Amino acid sequence: MMAADATLPRAQASRAARARHGQWRLLLLAAPALLLLAVVLLGPILWLSALSVIGPDGLTFANYERLWHGAFLYSFRTTFELALLVTAVCALLAYPLCYLMARVSARAAALLMLCVLLPFWTSLLVRTYAWLILLQRRGVINGWLADLGLTDAPLRLVHNFTGTAIGMIHIMLPFMVLPLYASMRAIAADYMQAAASLGATPGQAFRQVYLPLSLPGLAAGSVLVFVLSLGFYVTPAVLGGGRVVMWSMQIERNISLYGDWGAASALGVVLLAVTLLFIWLLGRVFGLEKLLAR
Repeated sequence: MMAADATLPRAQASRAARARHGQWRLLLLAAPALLLLAVVLLGPILWLSALSVIGPDGLTFANYERLWHGAFLYSFRTTFELALLVTAVCALLAYPLCYLMARVSARAAALLMLCVLLPFWTSLLVRTYAWLILLQRRGVINGWLADLGLTDAPLRLVHNFTGTAIGMIHIMLPFMVLPLYASMRAIAADYMQAAASLGATPGQAFRQVYLPLSLPGLAAGSVLVFVLSLGFYVTPAVLGGGRVVMWSMQIERNISLYGDWGAASALGVVLLAVTLLFIWLLGRVFGLEKLLAR
């Protein structure tokens, strides 16, 4: 009996040693790929970070100090206002659509999903210029409004904040729908029936059961839309008409017009830091593992 008791810890230690040995072997096998990812992903970030603090006379933070003044601060505010607006509107539009898709039959859901995915089959530039044609002063929408007698003069729907937001919402909506629909599709109908059997009204069952279960998908979609909106360039450049300047457009101008890599690098580093901060905050609220699982 004592011999058996002494053998058991040795066997457990041997299994643990074999498991650690196996983990090290897997790590060594993955080392070339991990090294390549580190060079490809971290290398440019470190290079840009270095450019942002190195000037002609050595170490300097002048590139970051100028971000608090003038056009940089205005474009920073515009970028986040647009990103937050687009994310909020996409969430308001996508939630009822995804709820409908999760409740209807599989054939109807597939048809609705096809309508959502159709924009992915069209070039981003083509969709942007299509909105330019629709929203311009002599465009289709202003023509319809005038024919219906709703307006006396053409509305300014393009080359401003409104037109940029409309185009971005149209392009970003599928990125909200896909993770949100996946989250809602995984919610079993039995949960709502169980809530109803316990005396909950449909509104109470939705607020207390369905909505909390769908929040991880909503958070994942919000991260996608918000992060992509922060770095958007084509749609604001076309529909904004130069009046709506995003952070990404400031980066492009500093490189192509002024050749100022230091200022452009500082803009990129700040944008990356704010994006990571936003993801971290959502991860703290909803759980990072839930965001990554969607």
